Amino acid sequence: MKNKIPDTIINEIFPRLVKRSKLSEEVYDQLKKMILSGKFKKGQRLVEEKLAHRLNVSRNPVQIALLRLRKEKLVIWKYKKGTFVA
Repeated sequence: MKNKIPDTIINEIFPRLVKRSKLSEEVYDQLKKMILSGKFKKGQRLVEEKLAHRLNVSRNPVQIALLRLRKEKLVIWKYKKGTFVA
């Protein structure tokens, strides 16, 4: 294409891709701190919608953070029940 916009200009106009990954990282860090500090008790159910509202973010960063926490065995997911603190 003749008139292709350089990537540097696109990145200046649309820097959101970087911010999104940072946002899910921040949500992950906050949830992990809450679990490790005991603010969330063992067996407590973590509802995505409520967490997203409480942290003032959309559900997507919360979902990404919960998946990471599942891999670290800090939360468990039960079929048709939800996510719980391990």
